[in-house]
Amino acid sequence: MRFHKYHALGNDYIVLDPRDFPSWQPAPTTQQIRVICHRNFGVGSDGILWGPLPSRDSQFAVRIFNPDGSEAEKSGNGLRIFSRYLWDQRLTPSPDFSVETIGGHVQVAVKAGGELLTIGMGQVSFNAAQIPVAGAPREVINEKVTILDREFTFCAATIGNPHCVIPLGEISPALAQHYGPHLERHALFPRKTNVQFMRVIDRANIQIEIWERGAGYTLASGSSSSASAAVAHRLGLVDRDVTVHMPGGRIGIAIGDNYAITMTGTVNKVAEGLMHPELFKVQV
Repeated sequence: MRFHKYHALGNDYIVLDPRDFPSWQPAPTTQQIRVICHRNFGVGSDGILWGPLPSRDSQFAVRIFNPDGSEAEKSGNGLRIFSRYLWDQRLTPSPDFSVETIGGHVQVAVKAGGELLTIGMGQVSFNAAQIPVAGAPREVINEKVTILDREFTFCAATIGNPHCVIPLGEISPALAQHYGPHLERHALFPRKTNVQFMRVIDRANIQIEIWERGAGYTLASGSSSSASAAVAHRLGLVDRDVTVHMPGGRIGIAIGDNYAITMTGTVNKVAEGLMHPELFKVQV
């Protein structure tokens, strides 16, 4: 059972090609996903990319699974990794192609032999119904939420998946790890949410710490970078070209009209190999 592992700034995914797993159709089970992603009992990753799958409106489609077995609508890093896999396997003759996710279609440009990729991520919306965020129809900008012992001012956004962005003067991994899981599951967010604690460095740079829905503390995230840069621009704190600094590295975000996001970042291949059937004897 073949797997392909890549990381995008330390955010690692395993690509499983359905052609290699005919008995797993239409997708791996929750238990299979959990054991493959487990850092001790499995191969270890921040998620699984299941594809390529057929698509009516794009050249390819992919399903994205979190380590807990839940399915993500979209992942910027996952899309860069999946696109690199398609390029490495010579499944596309052109470096420019499109990929369908549950969260929408994206445009891909492969550069530098696959080590750098640019993704047209789609448009960011701050609309409560689209994200979704509970309550009246509105743009979710500078609202208050109390988590444990602290009140935060947050903005919410979607780029095909939900995000809660909290601007602060100081951020840290400990802050994200302490408050992130409670924000992820807060009643305001009926489909849960990704969480970003954001510090604005200057008009062209922001820093974020990330708690990812279904995955936990994460070194880097493309959709989180997209949402955070859009929020910072919506608040008037940054210009249209933003470098997002994360523990795993940097992603470039260009903000177009109507908050259309173009993301550019690296991908590194880690390994490919075979999973032994004994792997799945463990329950996690």
